Amino acid sequence: MKTFKLVSLHIVRENKIEDIPLEDGLIINKEDENNTWLIEAYTDKSFLDLFQKAIDQDSELLVQVVITKKENDPAPFRVKAKSLHAFDQNISVLLEGFLKRTRSNYSELLLDDLLQKGLSGDALMEEFKMKMQTKPKLASMKEQ
Repeated sequence: MKTFKLVSLHIVRENKIEDIPLEDGLIINKEDENNTWLIEAYTDKSFLDLFQKAIDQDSELLVQVVITKKENDPAPFRVKAKSLHAFDQNISVLLEGFLKRTRSNYSELLLDDLLQKGLSGDALMEEFKMKMQTKPKLASMKEQ
């Protein structure tokens, strides 16, 4: 097994990306025969109902996570909430699932997004460089 720092967590639902602000978190590649990953997120208690509903309905969630450093590309996962523990002001939720392979990488999706916005030449290059550093969420990533 390999353990990594969880830098950010976003849930993709209803064609929107919802940020789940983290107090702390980790992600584990179990390196088992099923290619299973575990994600533990320690977040605000306001998300208790969201994750409790996912557990009660045994529903699958689409999430995007950034691992280790905020500069890394978001990785898409299909997960199910497996356990939930409430504390005074926070919750700890354990998600289990699989890395969702995508055909395009972040740089290709970003370039396509900028071209669709009509950027070209120096403006395209400047915007591309800036966004490759900040790694904003892209609408085209929601569809994958």
